[in-house]
Amino acid sequence: MKALIALEDGRTFTGRSFTGPGEAIGEIVFNTGMSGYQEVLTDPSYKGQIVTMTYPLIGNYGVNEEDMESTSIHPGAFLVKEYNAVPSNFRSQGTLADFLRNHQVLGVEGFDTRALTKHIRQRGALKGIVSTLDLDKASLIQKAKSWSGLVGHDMVSQVTCRAPYGWAAQGVAPGSNFTTAMSGQYKVIAFDFGLKFNQLRLLSERGCQVQVVPAQTSADEILSMNPDGIFLSNGPGDPAGVPGVVETIQSLLGKKPIFGICLGHQILGLAYGGSTYKLKFGHRGSNQPVKDLLTGKVEITAQNHGFCVDMKSLDPNDVELTHINLNDNSVEGMRHKKYAAFSVQYHPENAPGPHDSIYLFDRFIEMMKK
Repeated sequence: MKALIALEDGRTFTGRSFTGPGEAIGEIVFNTGMSGYQEVLTDPSYKGQIVTMTYPLIGNYGVNEEDMESTSIHPGAFLVKEYNAVPSNFRSQGTLADFLRNHQVLGVEGFDTRALTKHIRQRGALKGIVSTLDLDKASLIQKAKSWSGLVGHDMVSQVTCRAPYGWAAQGVAPGSNFTTAMSGQYKVIAFDFGLKFNQLRLLSERGCQVQVVPAQTSADEILSMNPDGIFLSNGPGDPAGVPGVVETIQSLLGKKPIFGICLGHQILGLAYGGSTYKLKFGHRGSNQPVKDLLTGKVEITAQNHGFCVDMKSLDPNDVELTHINLNDNSVEGMRHKKYAAFSVQYHPENAPGPHDSIYLFDRFIEMMKK
């Protein structure tokens, strides 16, 4: 089935659907990971985007329940050079095509993903549309131009949980105030801005009793549960577009230890009084080099973000830069000098990606101990 990909600047690509008919609009981005496509698809940070994988062969190891990072697929469409319809892996429980079809997400193959990636690198992340229903180039280009985009919009409200839940041995357990959370030495409240399940697993493995709350939970509600620490998760879109959350985090600073990842890191930057900006084409993949300025070590990290904290907007007497991206020197980590709060832009939960940065969860535990 023929599929057409159209960008807002007029560039088009022709491919074929391997999941049936459909149409999706969003910001077209690329991910450089060689594996981890299921974790990419189930990462809520990709809400509002269309993902292109730069590795040419995708689907070769299938999908399984164990690698789910949320309960659904979040990109509007999935673009690959070549889809492998016959997976070969002892953990496989189904094909990628069936997985996409079950979640009504369009999958497209058979076009030059390298050319698309190079175009995005030169022009920046672009609004785009993928369709098998409308094959008129002018029509699709106009639709892409007309889409509102991600800047200034609240994408978190589309992915955050609707009610609190605890993290138990079997996973999600509906309930509030730690009543359904697995027992642990430290009580941690996790703000769900679009979190990934492996973050909760790693906290639980380290002796944390984890209570997940919706993004708009108030500071008073958080403090009434008397946690030992507060975790700010990843999530999609523009941090400045999420209403009320920055003010909530400002109210919590200095009261409890705080650890932020990705969007949580950006929200902390705004709570410190700083600003964020949109990167040209973002960082997405499981092979991004980051230098820890506190130790001098280089970590290979998994990343997925299109916005970045502007370190120049923060008071150096209050906030210290701790990590930088070695590809473009952008901010990858910071810590507050007066409050027990630190954060990183990348994903230390290794889903997908290497295990280089797991120590950050241990750092959070040590902060709560103190």
